[in-house]
Amino acid sequence: MRVLFAGSPDIAVPTLEALAVSSHVVVAVLTNPPSKVGRGMKVSDTPVAQTAVRLWGDAVPIFRFETLKAEARAALASCDAEILVSFAYGHIFGPKFMALFPKGGINVHPSLLPRWRGSSPIQHAILAMDTETGISIQTIAPEMDTGELLLVQRIPLTGKETAGALSEYCARAAAPMVVEALDRIEEGRARFQPQRGEPSYCGKISKEDGRIDWARPSRELDAKIRAFDPWPGSYTTLRGVRLSILEAEPLDEFVSTETGEHVTNSPPGTIIAVSASKGIVVATGCGYLAVRRLQLATRKAVGFREFVNGVRGLVGTVLS
Repeated sequence: MRVLFAGSPDIAVPTLEALAVSSHVVVAVLTNPPSKVGRGMKVSDTPVAQTAVRLWGDAVPIFRFETLKAEARAALASCDAEILVSFAYGHIFGPKFMALFPKGGINVHPSLLPRWRGSSPIQHAILAMDTETGISIQTIAPEMDTGELLLVQRIPLTGKETAGALSEYCARAAAPMVVEALDRIEEGRARFQPQRGEPSYCGKISKEDGRIDWARPSRELDAKIRAFDPWPGSYTTLRGVRLSILEAEPLDEFVSTETGEHVTNSPPGTIIAVSASKGIVVATGCGYLAVRRLQLATRKAVGFREFVNGVRGLVGTVLS
C-alpha cells in the first residue's frame, strides 16, 4: 500500500526504517518543523525527517506543516497515499484530513489501551508502578486514542525500567507490528476490536515536574526518577545548588552501621548516612532513598563514591 508516515521523535524511527524495506511504499513523510535542541540550541530537523533523508534522499517528500489546514491537505493529497501511519506525531487528525486516505489510518500507541491515553504513556506507566504495559496498534479516531485495536503486545515491567530504556524497547517492538498490521489490512485479514476497560489519561510533562518532593514515599520517588530519565530529569537542591538525581534505590528501612539500630524520625530530605554498599541515604516521607548516581549543577555526572569525595559533610544536610 501507499503510505503517508507521520511522526517526529526517535521512538518512531525504527518503524519508518521497517516500512522502507517492506512491501509497502512510503510516498511521503509528515513531521514537525525544525526546532532548537541541545545545549547549543541549534535548529535541527526531527529524527524522523533526518531518517527519511538518509533512507530516500529527495525521492520521498518531507512535509513540515505547523497545522494541517487546507494548504497541508492540498499538498498531501497530491501524494495519493492510501493509508496514514502515525507514531508520536503529536497532532490531532481532523475528518477532512482523514478523508484523504481511502483505507483510513493506524496509530502506534505505547500502552495497553485504554490505559494511559495521551501524550506520555511510557512515563506514566512507570510513575504508576504498573506491572505491565504494551504497544497498541489502533485505528485513528476523532477522539484521541479511542480507536479500535488491531494488534496488541503486552510488556511485563520489572520496576527497574527507565523511560529511556522502555522507549527504546517499544520503538524496536512496534516496527514489525506496524508492517504486520498493514499486511493484514491490505490482504483483508484485519480484525478490529473495541477497547475494553476503564480509560486513564496522561498529559504532557514539563521541566518543573522533575522537582523531588522528599515528603513522598521512597518507592514513589524511585519511580519518578526512572520515569523522568532521560527527560526532564529529577532534581533537588543541595546547599542552594541544583542537584540532579540520576539513579537511586528505594529502601523500606535502613540500619545504621555505627549503632546497628534502625534509623527513624529524620525529617524528609535529610541525608542520614553514606553507605558504602547502598549510596547516599536520604530520608523520605516513607522509607529511604539510596542515591547512587547524581550530578551537581555545572559538574559532570558521577557515582556516589566520587561525589562524596568531592563534597564533604553531607550527613545531616537537608535536601530541599
